[in-house]
Amino acid sequence: MKGNQTINIGQVAKRTIAMEATAINDLQQFIDADFEKVVELIATAEGRLVVTGIGKSAIIAQKIVATLNSTGTPALFMHAADAIHGDLGMIRQDDIVMCISKSGTSAEIKVLVPLVKNFGNTLVAMVGNTSSFLAAEADYILNTTVSQEACPNNLAPTTSTTAQLAMGDALAVCLIEWHGFTAADFAKFHPGGALGKKLYLKVQDLSKLHEAPKVLTSSSLRDVIVEISSKMLGVTAVLDENGILQGIITDGDLRRMLEKNVPTATITATDIMSLHPRTIQQDELAINALEMMRKNDITQLLVMDDTRYAGIIHLHDLIREGII
Repeated sequence: MKGNQTINIGQVAKRTIAMEATAINDLQQFIDADFEKVVELIATAEGRLVVTGIGKSAIIAQKIVATLNSTGTPALFMHAADAIHGDLGMIRQDDIVMCISKSGTSAEIKVLVPLVKNFGNTLVAMVGNTSSFLAAEADYILNTTVSQEACPNNLAPTTSTTAQLAMGDALAVCLIEWHGFTAADFAKFHPGGALGKKLYLKVQDLSKLHEAPKVLTSSSLRDVIVEISSKMLGVTAVLDENGILQGIITDGDLRRMLEKNVPTATITATDIMSLHPRTIQQDELAINALEMMRKNDITQLLVMDDTRYAGIIHLHDLIREGII
């Protein structure tokens, strides 16, 4: 196949995006009573939402299912072709079935729809042709009609699948708000990877991996250096005799003190420490510690258990966990 090197690539790309953006915007006119009823039915269903389709619509169906499952709405994907070869067995009595199709007339859809209807399940059609077989048989219609595909031949599913995806997202977001699904709920379904860690990992989960470096206000310079070196965090908290936090000493504080060429024999932690160190409560999210470090241009925070010093969280901890 010969390439057409005379095309304006940037212009074609922008035209495609503009056409798909227009198609998505036009979907607003199709948010009607059927859409609202479908949200209500899914939100209150005893069963799950079974989403099916063929070809590119099947791929969109899988993405919609993934979004719904990750946001608290039980859903599963059933390929329309496989359905008529045994996968119909995954449909339960209380399930809602949503069939996605641009034309609504695919051969597999025409075979599948009567079977679903015979089961007595509610059938939702996400369809781009409201005069089609699928639309006529469905209990509810989610209209994803587009004027044309972005493909110059008006053949390859482009604009139509974008519209399906956007309609699926609209459905999912409505269900999120219906159920009051929170970031904490989201974290339960996303425990792996950086995203999950941002939502559930606490400061204490990281600080407890280290010994908590600490010296007394009366500790000698030597003791301070040994504590910072042995704990390998580049910092130590300074406590009074009652264990109350008084300050912080970093390796930078030590360097600045030694540069002054003052007698070191009588220097104590009180002479070196910085007052009012930045702290964070141990039950805070680790991502909040990162934000505080960035805001104050520092690499560690003292971790507190209410008013008691509990340890250190370091920027390296956050990097290691992939939060940054």
